[in-house]
Amino acid sequence: MLRCKPMIMKKPIKKLHLWLSLPLGIVISITCFTGAVLIFEKEITESIQRRYYYVDSVGDQKISFADAISAVEPLLEEDQRITGIVVSPDASRTWKVSLSSPKHAAVYVNQYSGEVLGSPKRLSFFTTMFRLHRWLMDTRPAEKGAIYWGKMIVGISTLACVILLLTGVVLWIPKSVQMLKNRSKISVTRGWRRFLYDLHVAGGIYATLLVLAMALTGLTWSFEWYREGLYKIFGAEGASHVVASKQPRSNGITAPAAYEVAYDEVISRYDSHGDVTITPNTISVKLGGVGNPRAADKYTYNPSSGAIESVTLYDDAPRRQKMSGWIYSLHVGNWGGMITRILWFLAAMLGATLPITGYYLWIKRSFGGKK
Repeated sequence: MLRCKPMIMKKPIKKLHLWLSLPLGIVISITCFTGAVLIFEKEITESIQRRYYYVDSVGDQKISFADAISAVEPLLEEDQRITGIVVSPDASRTWKVSLSSPKHAAVYVNQYSGEVLGSPKRLSFFTTMFRLHRWLMDTRPAEKGAIYWGKMIVGISTLACVILLLTGVVLWIPKSVQMLKNRSKISVTRGWRRFLYDLHVAGGIYATLLVLAMALTGLTWSFEWYREGLYKIFGAEGASHVVASKQPRSNGITAPAAYEVAYDEVISRYDSHGDVTITPNTISVKLGGVGNPRAADKYTYNPSSGAIESVTLYDDAPRRQKMSGWIYSLHVGNWGGMITRILWFLAAMLGATLPITGYYLWIKRSFGGKK
């Protein structure tokens, strides 16, 4: 009885794998490498600029939110205003006073002494890594509707990465138990060429699932049609509900004093929680723990009295809002804490090596001659 040889079907898949990787492999390597570096940006930045994020010693008494706002206000420029305060449950972390401009601007305050510690800047190294990761250092075109080439190339390369991963799995499938053993280990004693071959074949199969998760979630930032299609598949189409921010009013009690009343009332409802963000009209309490790190309960309060007026628990939040948080969490690997972030880092670094080792093996096979 004749059996169909799997190599007959693998030939066109192998050609697709090769001809997609040759022009786009470099971009895939850059995207994976920069993504791996960005996973630990927060820890590295806070270690280098620790003076902004941590107090030297934990005091017995904290200043009021009103005092923190009063300390920062004289330093504001004409077009700036304070938009809120972020309070960490970690007593050693400083308070973050958010500003309206520029984007993501903030000033950090020692909550025990009232000292304004300054406004840290994103490290230029990570700025470069982020721009490479998202846009290949390209800048947004001035003309509306013009093609954003850097973003487009990254998106196309990410789509190609998905196909390369899937075709790579098909090409990896062994025909025997012995071949399975050979394709599942990375040898370090049989020379560089064998090591690089094993790193490409075995390393690629080990990293496939995680890199595939990164690629499929990353596409939501590259293509609107993909993002909306993904939301629709999971029943999350339509715009997310966003609580409108109101300007604070003053009827006998200042807005910062209302912050205190509302904050005390809200945190009394939790045994444990993550960061608490207080704005002139709302309080957002991150729930912490594993899963979606952006999961938060939201409260609105009266900016004059601080009385809680409404609550939107995370369990009741719109599905699109929840899904957005999960997409980001799966993309950067922080859904399971430090363990999953380390796994994501290793997988992304392996993903960055796959095109490089693939180029090497192709060059040796095509131009290296035979022994």
